[in-house]
Amino acid sequence: MTKKVAVINDLSGLGRCSLTAAISVLSAMGIQACPLPTAILSSQTEYPSYYCYDFTDKMDYFRQEWKKLGTSFSGIYTGYVASVCQIEQIMHFLDTFQTADTFLLVDPVMGDDGVTYDMYTSGLLTAMKELAARADVITPNLTEFCLLTDIDYNSLQDSSLSIQQLISRLKDAGQTLTKDHEKKVLITGIHFTADDGVHKIGNLLLDGSSHFLSAYPCCNGSYSGTGDLFASCITGGLARDISLTEMMQTAGSFLEKSLIDSVEEHVPVNEGVNFEKYLYLLHT
Repeated sequence: MTKKVAVINDLSGLGRCSLTAAISVLSAMGIQACPLPTAILSSQTEYPSYYCYDFTDKMDYFRQEWKKLGTSFSGIYTGYVASVCQIEQIMHFLDTFQTADTFLLVDPVMGDDGVTYDMYTSGLLTAMKELAARADVITPNLTEFCLLTDIDYNSLQDSSLSIQQLISRLKDAGQTLTKDHEKKVLITGIHFTADDGVHKIGNLLLDGSSHFLSAYPCCNGSYSGTGDLFASCITGGLARDISLTEMMQTAGSFLEKSLIDSVEEHVPVNEGVNFEKYLYLLHT
């Protein structure tokens, strides 16, 4: 039977991100994506103009109706949330559908490149920490990892730090996320210069005392939706019982090809990457 994953995220008509990315990736991996929108937008918010319909007060209708139908999920994947109220709705959803056999992946969307997004508040951070505490896997970028662990983002931007020293600092900080509930922390978008002088971008898995780094040459441009695509790949891997290290490498290759293609075709960064033609790489 096809496995089902509940995906709680926004739906943007343009930008190839959020639910659009998740539904595409999970479907390609043979997983049924069951979307629960947090908001419906004409385009993602980096476009100069967009319409947004807040779905907060409609979210619980999905929970109620799915409960009536006796629905169950192999996994639950949460992405962009705009408010503390939405996280409270998600907590209620988890109380209904999260079981010992249901994995929870939380992508704690709050900022990037050391800057928080417009919806960020201290209250949202507190609520996000509570949500992340219930997760089996979290996929913060470096900015979000610093927010969750209360460390200074700028302290990690010292160019004299080797990648080994940076990993050591991240492992120490990551212990605050795992001390009360065993989970795997997958930090995305780590920029560093390799020993051969090549600028790379890496994803770092912290799993107890062990770690695994998967890195690729860095492409120019920060494209919409790449984090959503990566988290969706990891979610699909969890649903299919593929190891995180294997899925990180598969997702990295998928994104690398999509990014290179997009740079070569001069795709505007707001439009996201040309990932559609590379979905076949996920048919593992």
